[in-house]
Amino acid sequence: MALAEHIAGSIEEFARLMNEKAEELELKTTHFVTPHGLDEEEHYTTAYELAKITDYALKIDRFSKIVKTGNYTVNIDGNSKNIRNTNELLGVLNGVYGVKTGFTNGANRCLVTSVKRDNMDIIAVVLGADTKKDRTKDSIKIIEYSFANYKMIDIEYMVHDEFNDIVENSKFNIIKGISNELKLDLEENDITLYPVKNEKVKDIQIITELETTLEAPVTKGQKIR
Repeated sequence: MALAEHIAGSIEEFARLMNEKAEELELKTTHFVTPHGLDEEEHYTTAYELAKITDYALKIDRFSKIVKTGNYTVNIDGNSKNIRNTNELLGVLNGVYGVKTGFTNGANRCLVTSVKRDNMDIIAVVLGADTKKDRTKDSIKIIEYSFANYKMIDIEYMVHDEFNDIVENSKFNIIKGISNELKLDLEENDITLYPVKNEKVKDIQIITELETTLEAPVTKGQKIR
């Protein structure tokens, strides 16, 4: 609460800033009232949107460093005190590097876990567990299921491979043009790696439609379907 008042001047203004950020992140079922997350009727979110918030926060270096720290020693009035991370999977389960435990009477035991193994990075969210043991067990089930049943496929490589093949085997007709030679390139794609269930990998298809008859002038940057 002290941090919220220092940053925004009041709890209400800080909550407004939090909700503004939630809107920016396109969170449809999240609403903040307090900075500490204790039970309030109008303070709520979902497992999915907690994962989205976590994904955003992990891109902040200081946040990422804090949540992966297992132990830290602080000095208070000249006395040192060791603070231990309450995330029971950190340093125990392969690939875990965060993020946050939680408990209120309304939410019960909660845990958001980030895990990276090879080129696959996941965020698992467990809410409403009756006990700490339950949230640990459920989190491990979700994590191990994800890594056992999904793999990351390099969609960008597949698209480029298909693109190069079709360009190499296509002949263009430039009506009224002085040459039928074209230099083609692909637009940048936001999706590079994509998680696919193991048994569905063989079903992935790249379908390309290329317009080979064009009319001059063909200009630099012109889109060809």
